[in-house]
Amino acid sequence: MNRTTLSLIGAVTALAAVTGVAALTGGSSEDADPAAKAATRLPVQRSTLLCPAPSSSDVSSTTYTAYTPERDGAEAKDGTAGLLPAESHSDDVSDPGAGDGGSKDDNGDKGDKGAKDGGKGGRTSQGGDKPVLPLKEPGKPVTTDEDSSGAPALIGTADGRFAPGWTVQQTTTIDAGSGRGVLGTACTAPDTDFWFPGVSTDRDRQDFVHLTNPDDVAAEADLKIYGPSGRLNASTDESITIPPRSTVPVLLSTLTDQRSAGVTLRVTARTGRVGAAVQAVDQKAGGDWLPASAAPSTSVVIPGVPKDATSARLVVFAPGSDDADLKVRLAGPNNSITPAGHESLHVKSGMTAAVDLGDVTKGEPGSLLLTPEGGEGPAAPVVAALQVTRGKGGDQETAFIPATGAIERSATAADNRSKGSTLSLVAPGATTKVRVTASAGADGGSPVSKTYEVKGGTTQALEPPHPSSGKGPYAVTVERLSGGPVHASRMLELPQGGVPMFTIQPLPDDRGTVAVPEAGQDLSVLNDD
Repeated sequence: MNRTTLSLIGAVTALAAVTGVAALTGGSSEDADPAAKAATRLPVQRSTLLCPAPSSSDVSSTTYTAYTPERDGAEAKDGTAGLLPAESHSDDVSDPGAGDGGSKDDNGDKGDKGAKDGGKGGRTSQGGDKPVLPLKEPGKPVTTDEDSSGAPALIGTADGRFAPGWTVQQTTTIDAGSGRGVLGTACTAPDTDFWFPGVSTDRDRQDFVHLTNPDDVAAEADLKIYGPSGRLNASTDESITIPPRSTVPVLLSTLTDQRSAGVTLRVTARTGRVGAAVQAVDQKAGGDWLPASAAPSTSVVIPGVPKDATSARLVVFAPGSDDADLKVRLAGPNNSITPAGHESLHVKSGMTAAVDLGDVTKGEPGSLLLTPEGGEGPAAPVVAALQVTRGKGGDQETAFIPATGAIERSATAADNRSKGSTLSLVAPGATTKVRVTASAGADGGSPVSKTYEVKGGTTQALEPPHPSSGKGPYAVTVERLSGGPVHASRMLELPQGGVPMFTIQPLPDDRGTVAVPEAGQDLSVLNDD
């Protein structure tokens, strides 16, 4: 009998590549069992990001900032990172200030009909094959401005040394009209399931969900909206076809005849995978991008409520078969308190609950903590988001903070400015220690790092460090060093004409590494002569 031993090098390399892609394109990088905890963690080798079309307003300007952090011990020497324009497949009006009349064509049909017909009559190619924001080396951000209306959605990939932690920030300023304000979003990885609590079909709001397909085959997504009494009645087909490497915007109020504020949208990819982002615009209070909530969980954290918030509206949805009873707490600078009059929240199964918290922070920064209130039976998972308003009267501006997952290792917010950035760190359990690093600026400089300790049950809102002698937008990376879980968000303020224009981005873990299981046995082949 001859015994031939098989090499595991190729198998481990292939597994690292496959799972590395999954970690940045919708798969989970969490350790699912004790065996996985002992696995070797390797940098992901490829990641995909999708940026929605920013605005078709003639008075808008958009800044894009791309960045990949430097990583100690990184072995990859080569790689590329860049984005290409997607094609638009919609007759719909995607200008937030265009008015509800643009949501249907002359025959009353939905504006996304062009997508369903394979793009006939509604297809406009943005064209071009020159990558946008190509990175030259990790640790140095690149930035570009887009001042023309109708800028396209972008589809990008990064591989090799640029893949781990690659992030792209899109920040749009609209100077006038109902969409006036700062609309910011971190470009997101494609996935198959998204929850958006806090959307609206009300007449005072225009909410568009932008669906982008990064792949070379068509994708199909189902859109379902849930209100305070359950699922809203559909007035049209809720299934949307997204052609290859294309984007489709859908006005949510065209999906139902029911008008309701503070509802929940679920986007599910029936075939393929998509990127999903909601652009929410209030006719009186500006607007922003509404990021997807973290996956349903029995306890959620909404980090970084501004200290000067004049109103906050909490929206929670229970997707499971059981009702959710939640304890509501506000983690402030010194401790956690229960907001007066809002000690608890009952959310019925399959329904959306919304509650106005007013000026809940009372002049101090904070974060909302939602935990099971107790009682009989298992706790029910929920998704949640907070609509935050700053300013008063005609000078109001709105942003959204979704429930945000904990930073396991690191997370990055790109496009920070010399003034106006506030980083919020919350430790919902035990005290935690983090390192915050400001990258070099887009126009030079050197990185600067500082270490912070966040006491358990508190929120620390701070101005992040600035790069040494650096100019231009820069990135801020948060690394958890020790202690309990930490959640984070970044607020960027760009006030204009007396309006406190701002945007808030959550900082979920960048999933820049993936667990590769160690071989647990001798994989060999026995050949009998």
